[in-house]
Amino acid sequence: MFSGLVRGDAHIAQINQDKETITLTVKCALDFIKDLKIGDSIAINGTCLTAESFTNDTFTVTMMPQTYKKTIFKDLKVGDQLNVERSLQVGQRLEGHIVTGHIDDIAQVKTVNQNENAIEIWFNFPTRLEKQIVPQGSIAINGVSLTVMDTKENNFSVGLIPHTQDETNLVQLKVGSKVNIETDILGKYVAKNLEKRV
Repeated sequence: MFSGLVRGDAHIAQINQDKETITLTVKCALDFIKDLKIGDSIAINGTCLTAESFTNDTFTVTMMPQTYKKTIFKDLKVGDQLNVERSLQVGQRLEGHIVTGHIDDIAQVKTVNQNENAIEIWFNFPTRLEKQIVPQGSIAINGVSLTVMDTKENNFSVGLIPHTQDETNLVQLKVGSKVNIETDILGKYVAKNLEKRV
């Protein structure tokens, strides 16, 4: 379980790919790896993965074919910046929103506009997620907890405040960029419950 409050000081150090299986080595700050244990969950660009090994400044994870198919990892390369987050601990303050690390699908950037100190981005998303994305609702984009500003058909917009621009890889997005998205877990249950009543 995660909060969507990520840090963006991690980068891909190595990628090994065998068909649709990817082993990823991530280089990050020493304080992020402090107390890391094999088997710990780490969200990378919003995807919950398991630490298999680590050094003083790297950790390694392996992704199965389903993760390859549902995420943007197949398009990344060595040196790319990543958003990372350690799993929540009992007793921590829960800011952001509840993020499971289970990616729903990929969304694509439609427009990017500067609005004073904010960057407003519109994304195109798969129609099947339409009932799960609502204005003022929560969404995780590459693991970052954000508020949906507006929706229109199968498009939604978010705003990046200066802190998010400084601390995540979302500031690098441009028209055509693809991102991992996870819709709000509470919205999923509400949508499922309403389907059963119809």
